[in-house]
Amino acid sequence: MIVEATVTINGSKETIWNVMTDIQNAAQIISGIEKIELLEKPTSGLVGLKWRETRMYFGKPAAVEKRITDAAENEYYKTRAESDGFVFLSTMTISGNISGIRLTSSHDSIPQGIAAKLKSLPMVFFRGMVKKALLQDLNDIKSAVERK
Repeated sequence: MIVEATVTINGSKETIWNVMTDIQNAAQIISGIEKIELLEKPTSGLVGLKWRETRMYFGKPAAVEKRITDAAENEYYKTRAESDGFVFLSTMTISGNISGIRLTSSHDSIPQGIAAKLKSLPMVFFRGMVKKALLQDLNDIKSAVERK
């Protein structure tokens, strides 16, 4: 199931990039994140950065380990996480020009195996909730960028 959300931000690509890649301080920027624990830092760049992200789901803390698998500075980064029989692929993309810079978050939940495929059937009903969460994350980043 792919879910995508986009916001337009009044700021430069460089400022947006700096805010969205400040993973260590993401819990102070993004209201939906309770805690970030850095697990691995690459010697240079973002690819290979690994962290544990804790969010509240249905009133309970849920942690997942994420890793940046691909990135192009001031353009995008991709993450991968695995949990409960699913692979979660996410992409944060900066696009547009001086008349409007857009930040897009795309999230794909891919079930692995029969049990996860069965669990994924009702996920269609949660698409709106996932999009709302993505949009809140983007709006939190937007607010941080526009305050700078």
